[in-house]
Amino acid sequence: MKPFTSSPIICGDFRQPRQMLADQTYEGHVSLHDDKMAEDLGFSGAPIEGPTHFSQFVPLLYYVFGKEWFESGCISSHYQNMVVEGEEVRAFVGDVDGNGCRIWAEKRDGTPVLTGTASIGPNHPPSELDQRIQKLRPVEQLVILSDLTVGMVIKEDDPVTIDFDQHMGDMYPFTLNDKLKVITEPSPWYNKEDGNASPWGRPIIPLEMISVLINSTARKHALPVKGPTVGLFADQEIKLIKGPLFVNHPYRIERELVALSESRRVESTWIRTSLYDGEELAAQCMLNSAMLKESYAPYAQEAAALGKAI
Repeated sequence: MKPFTSSPIICGDFRQPRQMLADQTYEGHVSLHDDKMAEDLGFSGAPIEGPTHFSQFVPLLYYVFGKEWFESGCISSHYQNMVVEGEEVRAFVGDVDGNGCRIWAEKRDGTPVLTGTASIGPNHPPSELDQRIQKLRPVEQLVILSDLTVGMVIKEDDPVTIDFDQHMGDMYPFTLNDKLKVITEPSPWYNKEDGNASPWGRPIIPLEMISVLINSTARKHALPVKGPTVGLFADQEIKLIKGPLFVNHPYRIERELVALSESRRVESTWIRTSLYDGEELAAQCMLNSAMLKESYAPYAQEAAALGKAI
């Protein structure tokens, strides 16, 4: 690990992350990343997708952990406040202890964007999401998620890939090249032209695009969730086990529902996605996907039928 030169807290510059999901659709409707949909649901604007912010941590964590960050790094985040295009965000790393540290991001006015942990393996300390899952309370009488049972598993037959000019579907209406034109922290290791000079001899997938790789096929192989609904990412973790992940390389996906939760406004699935390179586990990701109750039209009626207070 490289020592800090002065302060025990390091930070990057303010960046203006770009909104890439304005044209996202699923279940036949636009998503929360559409301005009008966001406004109808009481939000100030269409949010930038949460993992977009992960890119701002990459140079900081590379400084702290070195090349191992790209091979066995884990970033684990609780999203606190949405960011809309035009707002500025800064990433922070601090409280480094052995192979782990705290991370957080703020807007220019100090509004928190996310908080979490980062670490390198193979023996990771408890992550932000490990700790949050342990604190979840049992849930009863879910409405949108009433047909789900913890332990459900989906194994996808077709491998997933990301290539530079590959359109990633209705969920992600852009290509890797589109992202690389606006990514907040560019690197030659991501590029088609220069990626072969990376330490691994080929271009690697940017951290935030691992989320795209994983979730681009999620609706095609979805759990039986009632809908249509509008959802958002509330908590997210990406853990590299045998990394990095490579552009134009096939990975096999398995998903497991590890927890269900509920708050006043949402019902949530906690899904662990495992990516396999052949038979080897290459990465694991955890996502708390929160479905907004008010976006499911018959929610009040079905809740009343269950005798559930709303």
